[in-house]
Amino acid sequence: MLLASLDCFSFPSASSMLSSPLSRNRRLSSLCTKTLILTNSPSRTPPNRFCCTASLIMNPDSFEVGKLIGSYGFMNITSYSGYQSGMDLEYSSAVNMGQLKMQDVGEGGVKIRLYEGRIVQGSLKGTSVVFKVYPGRRAGGVEADMMAANELNTHAVLQQGSSKGICQNLLILVGGFETKTGEQWLAFRNDGKYSAADYAKITSEKISKSRSIGENSWNLFEQEQTIKRRRYFVIALLRGAISGLGFMHDHDRLHQSLGPSSIVLNTIMEKDSAYLVPRLRDLAFSVDISISRLEEGNKMLSEGLWRRAITAGAFTPMEKRSFGIADDIYEAGLLFAYLAFVPFCEAGIMDSLSLQVLFSR
Repeated sequence: MLLASLDCFSFPSASSMLSSPLSRNRRLSSLCTKTLILTNSPSRTPPNRFCCTASLIMNPDSFEVGKLIGSYGFMNITSYSGYQSGMDLEYSSAVNMGQLKMQDVGEGGVKIRLYEGRIVQGSLKGTSVVFKVYPGRRAGGVEADMMAANELNTHAVLQQGSSKGICQNLLILVGGFETKTGEQWLAFRNDGKYSAADYAKITSEKISKSRSIGENSWNLFEQEQTIKRRRYFVIALLRGAISGLGFMHDHDRLHQSLGPSSIVLNTIMEKDSAYLVPRLRDLAFSVDISISRLEEGNKMLSEGLWRRAITAGAFTPMEKRSFGIADDIYEAGLLFAYLAFVPFCEAGIMDSLSLQVLFSR
């Protein structure tokens, strides 16, 4: 069970906006504090393991909500045939459900909304943020609470003090709160509105458009420079994504939802590749692979991963840890294939699900 502990802190100014405490299940802290204690089980764990010394803003009065950006969901893969890449894929990428013939795929019940916003109080006043809103339990069930708490917990652990500092290739969580309706609002620093999937789509559509109207340049040098800029951009994108994934693995965390939609870009201009900083997001399905956690047994959000691990012959904690890391690397390989094909093809020729089927054979 994932919890965000509330019992140590109290701020009356925020209480009027927040719901009454939830029952024994997961929830987010809705109070402003300098130290956030997070636990992964009903019993309290030692503070030195899950204490986030970084300041997270948990007071709803500190935020201003802007316009709705969009929404998305997830696909649940409920059965497997052979080795597969992960438990969940972004619903937005499911263009052709029929292409996953070796899996039973269903639409997940958790619908996430994204809003623009900014911080209006404190030292970070004026900072632009993006709110990721998980539905309340009535709409999203217990799974929505677990996903929100797991994402909060994962970011808190990864953002706490480290000899290497905070990784620049991970999206930064600045705070969050819970509403009266039970919705969980996580606030992330706004480091870009485009994802790697958006970049690939826009680029492939440009190729299709230029070819449809016969805009192929007579200047071969210009064509060569365009391809060279695109290649540099894709390499920088992949380098940043793999760096972020490596940082997570070094800190005993799997991503488990890695794909083009889970990478935020601060620019999609290929001429600015030297300034590109890709950042990983969507850590709701992240898995703690420290030996102590693996010895405790399966958790609900990682049940599919460990079921596949056992099927593959991984039984001990070390074997499961190795399998989990290999599973993330497999997803990174699919990301590599996606970025090696889609930005260089016309729109519609290749998609992520087709690549997954191709490389799973």
